[in-house]
Amino acid sequence: MTRKNFLEDLALVFAGLSISSGCIDEKRDYVRTRFRISLNTSTIRAYQLPVEQQIEVCSAVGFDGIELWVSDIQKYIDNGGSVSDIRSILNDKRLTLENIIGFAPWASDDELQRKEGQQQMQREMELTAKLGGKYIAAPMIGLKQIEREKLDEYAFRYRQILEIGKSIGVIPLLELWGAGALYRLADAVYIALGTEHSDANLLLDFYHIFRGGNSFESLRLLNLARIPLFHINDYPDFPPREQTKDSDRVYPGDGICPFRTILPFLFQYGFRGAFSVELFNENYCKLPVKEMLTVTLKKTKSLIKNSLYGLDN
Repeated sequence: MTRKNFLEDLALVFAGLSISSGCIDEKRDYVRTRFRISLNTSTIRAYQLPVEQQIEVCSAVGFDGIELWVSDIQKYIDNGGSVSDIRSILNDKRLTLENIIGFAPWASDDELQRKEGQQQMQREMELTAKLGGKYIAAPMIGLKQIEREKLDEYAFRYRQILEIGKSIGVIPLLELWGAGALYRLADAVYIALGTEHSDANLLLDFYHIFRGGNSFESLRLLNLARIPLFHINDYPDFPPREQTKDSDRVYPGDGICPFRTILPFLFQYGFRGAFSVELFNENYCKLPVKEMLTVTLKKTKSLIKNSLYGLDN
């Protein structure tokens, strides 16, 4: 271990002690220095903004990164824009491209559909690489439900797209969906481990963990330092868990998610990636887009700061 490594590890130890004991170093803003606060553009889909305007408003409000949808990128290209234009805009606005959102049916039980899904995933990963991105979402599209006797087969299918991604330089993140086929965290972890691939990784979301009936305590078993981003949102106490929908998500901190317990141990167990806000609540979109995103960012940063340090607004 080098002296630099030793000092970095020592700093993390003292950071953990500071959080657990309630001590506050007011000279350092750990929200900014430890995490990126980013935006999944699902949050503003109701505004139907072209991709360049999504990037512009995200930057103007003060987010650190962005997740773009393949469909929005493709629409921009179809209207005469180029991939290099989008990359230039991202660079000009100094936004990290956290992830690309696509829906390729790479996991389908239908062999032909699965092959087409793998080819689609390859094209979308190539697009991601051209944009300067390193990750793409990989929900298990094409499956209505998980058959647990086929978990090893699902792991093989995930490994196939991991191998495609390795040749491109993009990692597909196995995504947990609380109301989808892959809703159990245990199944997602089994599939990822079953690939025996060094790039296997997960895309997690506070709402989806809750919606799928999972325990947040299970996150302590994961190597959180490897996870590049975590979708952040909240959920209300009504309707009941099994009846909640994507559109029921609320601003981080406005629901019942136990962030004051979860966020400190995410930090202490090594998470240093992006918290990317993902909402589908069209009620919020009655506000002007910049105003809505300003509220979103303020609530998210306040929640993280208060959860880690117990500070008031």
